[in-house]
Amino acid sequence: MTDAFTVLSADHTQVTSMLDMLGRTPGHTAGASEAVLRARKDVAEQLVIVSSAHEATEEEYFWPVVRDRLPDGDALADEAIGQESQAREALARLGKLDADDAEFDRLMAEYIPAALAHIEFEETRVWPGMRLTLSAQESADLGEKISAAREKARPGRTRIHRPARAR
Repeated sequence: MTDAFTVLSADHTQVTSMLDMLGRTPGHTAGASEAVLRARKDVAEQLVIVSSAHEATEEEYFWPVVRDRLPDGDALADEAIGQESQAREALARLGKLDADDAEFDRLMAEYIPAALAHIEFEETRVWPGMRLTLSAQESADLGEKISAAREKARPGRTRIHRPARAR
């Protein structure tokens, strides 16, 4: 069985990889080629899918356990859910934009550091306490619930499309 932190960490790794690609490639305002813009849009669409599934399963399974198990669980969950709500709004706007829109670049520039800060918040402020309070079996059970729900929430397997390197 896979524990909750392994499941959540895999999502964080996938999201971080997409954010890295989006942060490293030039946007429309930097003169990106059509191929790069298409790749950025594809990755942004995958980011919406992966992040939405991740956040939905956390809200259903992880944050209630945080509230129940940690003395400051309500405050931690509230802060995380607030961050996730802002992220959902940004991703919803991003999903409606083409990569050749300057607003896409602006939103991405705001979203990337906020998403990375949210991942850091979870991994450094929430997970240490949860690792101490959950038994190995409880973490495995929670991991199974999160994993099963996440797979149902994602429409098929996701692939990260990487643009060809500019010459």
